[in-house]
Amino acid sequence: MLIPTLLFSGAAIMRRRDFCRSALAAGTLATFPSAQALAAAANAMSVAGSVRAVTGAGAEVDIEAGAVRELQDSLRGPLLMPGNAAYEDARKVWNAMIDKHPALIVQCEGASDVAQAVSFARERNLLVAVRGGGHSISGKSVCEGGMMIDMSQFNSVHVDPQAKTARVDGGCLEGHIDRESAPFGLVTTAGVVSHTGAAGLTLGGGFGRVCRHFGMACDNIRHVDIVTADGTLRRASANQNPDLYWALKGGGGNFGVVVGFEFQLHEMDPTVIAGDIVWPGDQARQVLEFYGEHGNRMPDELNLNIALVATAEGEKRVSVEAVWCGDPARASEVLSPLRKVGQPIADTVAPVAYAKFQTRHDNANRHGIYSYMKSSFVNELTPELIDEVVALHRGDGVYWMYFMQAGGAVSRIGPQETAFPHRAAHSNMMVISETHEQKDRTADIAAVRSAWARLEPHTVGFYVNLMEADDGRTRANYGANYERLVKVKNRFDPGNLFRLNANIKPTA
Repeated sequence: MLIPTLLFSGAAIMRRRDFCRSALAAGTLATFPSAQALAAAANAMSVAGSVRAVTGAGAEVDIEAGAVRELQDSLRGPLLMPGNAAYEDARKVWNAMIDKHPALIVQCEGASDVAQAVSFARERNLLVAVRGGGHSISGKSVCEGGMMIDMSQFNSVHVDPQAKTARVDGGCLEGHIDRESAPFGLVTTAGVVSHTGAAGLTLGGGFGRVCRHFGMACDNIRHVDIVTADGTLRRASANQNPDLYWALKGGGGNFGVVVGFEFQLHEMDPTVIAGDIVWPGDQARQVLEFYGEHGNRMPDELNLNIALVATAEGEKRVSVEAVWCGDPARASEVLSPLRKVGQPIADTVAPVAYAKFQTRHDNANRHGIYSYMKSSFVNELTPELIDEVVALHRGDGVYWMYFMQAGGAVSRIGPQETAFPHRAAHSNMMVISETHEQKDRTADIAAVRSAWARLEPHTVGFYVNLMEADDGRTRANYGANYERLVKVKNRFDPGNLFRLNANIKPTA
């Protein structure tokens, strides 16, 4: 039984805070009477005084040293706090614009660690962030003053080639799945940057380069093992907790901490026909018109993502990333109409290992990037939208624009069959400003916002994995699915412990 949170008077809090700081400065370490005594001593700050933390409601609390010690003793993995050697690296997430400091970081090594962390946080109403790959662009993978449940060390993949399934731990990255599946000639939808966390991507829906052929990542879940807010490990599938299973297919991180998935895998040649076809910027309209009219009529095996960028020399370019995962003999025939658009200046489409192609943007999107984005779905590339995109591309913006294709198998699932409602989307449209240079981003952010103000009227809803959301926008985004999601939230997280997401507010 964990010791409950104790609240202290202002004077006592100050004394405890001063003591912690002085003890930390002196390099004091606590010794824990457990099998992990050496690791814990290296990984924990002095717990002779209390630990200051923040609740989900924003109130400050002090957690007694004995309760922190009991939490550490209950874990297989380390418990990190400010001052630990590993703390600084552990708190950093992919987007360097996010700079937050959890009071506690639990680095989970198994489902029992997750259950202990969730129970500890719930009993004290702590603010909770869950980190997998740490790719939440708005910083939801980490929190200021609360508890980070860090799943990154819990990351094995087991492929069953006979059953064509993959058992995937909650902290796995998309690249782990690609690499383990490829030797068996198997695949499932897994994003476009391989160091993205599999859980976060899947819970929000999960687009990728083969989603038009095999469905979104969430469409390929056979079951989910999840620790809900009461600290209970549950399985969600078509037969067990079916409402929870439905909600996890697009409802984001609202319902607990996923400790494992079983994904359906599909047979696919490990070599695909893929690469970029590039046009000068003055041909953007022709490319976009073709994409809008013909893109989603192309075979499911073809995925087309468009980027409108400027080169380092300031020259404008329109690039279509094409991935054909069907019969190699048909690739030239299928791509011929696209290649006849305008006058391409480069064409790198060729046979390539799919798992390798999945890593092509990893370095450009490496951890430590300063990234700011606006995005929403478009159901149709109307002439008016194309006019705006072309005008913005001709300007001096410090951003680039990107269209991630949907359609195909994505659109053949009804909007209420899963929590993810945007089955009619043609594409997910984004405006992005990114750099690895440390500099004032005020002007860059303002430029993205200004461009987005012109594009947003042509959009519908948003992809919860990429957008900051308020209550009103979240309700509208889920539409007819929202009330059902609230019912699931009421059952499995009535206290809204898991609120750092496109939040479904409980009414229980």
